[in-house]
Amino acid sequence: MGISTNRSEDEFNTSINVVPLVDIMLVLLIIFIITLPVMTHAVKIDLPRATNEPPPTVIPETINIDVQYDGSVRWNGSNVSPADMRSYIKDAAGKDPQPEIHLSIDRRAKYDYAAAVLFAVQRGGLKKLGFVADASGSL
Repeated sequence: MGISTNRSEDEFNTSINVVPLVDIMLVLLIIFIITLPVMTHAVKIDLPRATNEPPPTVIPETINIDVQYDGSVRWNGSNVSPADMRSYIKDAAGKDPQPEIHLSIDRRAKYDYAAAVLFAVQRGGLKKLGFVADASGSL
């Protein structure tokens, strides 16, 4: 005994089954809800406050520090040892107004070399620091 249906053998059900799609979307929604607080951590940056004061009349000195790929450091174009660099930074921090530091890092330099120079500048008390990038986009 067979079951009779009104459909012929060649007819197919062409409607889309959306249950698996809804299941996947709910799982993704739960994953995003769980991971979103982890991804939104804040980085504190000290930004200058806007004032209506006129710009300073005395233009501060500019010091160019270049970090080479092998870890050597150049202060305004001349090679310096780490001890000499610390003394130069100490002298520069005592000037009024403080000079601006323009830091240029070779793209092949290790992160440790750049971090050591940044640490020395920060520890020395210099406040005005800028990164210089060349035309090719390397820092």
